Amino acid sequence: MGARKRIRAEKLKAEKRVTAVAKLNNCPTSPRKMRLVADIIRGVEINKALAILRFSKQDAAVRLEKLLKSAIANWEAKNEGTPLESTPLCVKTIAVDGGRQLKRIMAAPQGRAHRIRKRSNHVTIIVDKLVETKKENKA
Repeated sequence: MGARKRIRAEKLKAEKRVTAVAKLNNCPTSPRKMRLVADIIRGVEINKALAILRFSKQDAAVRLEKLLKSAIANWEAKNEGTPLESTPLCVKTIAVDGGRQLKRIMAAPQGRAHRIRKRSNHVTIIVDKLVETKKENKA
């Protein structure tokens, strides 16, 4: 292995040590509805994201709250020596992909039939340390 490749591999390993991943597969909600809720918590600090999901009216928020708690638990398991209170975490990445579709038939007038697609989705959450950016005042 060359030097550049080895340095890049070590850098990726270091990044994986501080991040935690949680996945939810075949969630019986349409991806479009799930993305509406996922966009709200993307890049937000975890305590604020949990509060947003707890008080959201959408059904997808309940599933995302449970998944976010799982990602936090995965981070705690990965970093046993580091207390959660001292490390500010945020939702670094949240991806919602389409899952399988259940295709059903609904009766329509005059002997016809309409196809109903019951969609599902896959959600992936990556939790990482919060990176604060300093804004300079231009006076």
